[in-house]
Amino acid sequence: MASRTASCYCGQLRIEVQGEPLGVGVCHCLACQQRTGSVFAALAGYGAPFKVTGEATEFVRTGDHGSSFRFRFCPVCGSTVFHTEEGVDGRVSVAVGAFADPAFPPPQDSVYECRRHTWVTLPDDVTRYDTDPP
Repeated sequence: MASRTASCYCGQLRIEVQGEPLGVGVCHCLACQQRTGSVFAALAGYGAPFKVTGEATEFVRTGDHGSSFRFRFCPVCGSTVFHTEEGVDGRVSVAVGAFADPAFPPPQDSVYECRRHTWVTLPDDVTRYDTDPP
């Protein structure tokens, strides 16, 4: 099984994941826009096993449906690398940009389309949700 490694900009915080992503999506919610400093977040979901090396600073945010998400970012360079959902073991969402791989698979889903900047275009076959599906 092939592995991939995502890291922060300075390389101090890394996560190694196994196999292909369970899914790739983008989120246009305002919280993700503020968190990333971009107009959307691009995330890839993976199941266990995964291995984290380096030190992370954490921030917990509650989503619209009441779930809590624990974001991990590098205390040196500030890059967000991955997050987990509280109470959901064995799954991790990794920032696609942290893989630094332009050939990374495209998203299948786009959530919070109601907040998408009008000039952002995505492939036609992306499944779109006005908000976050339950």
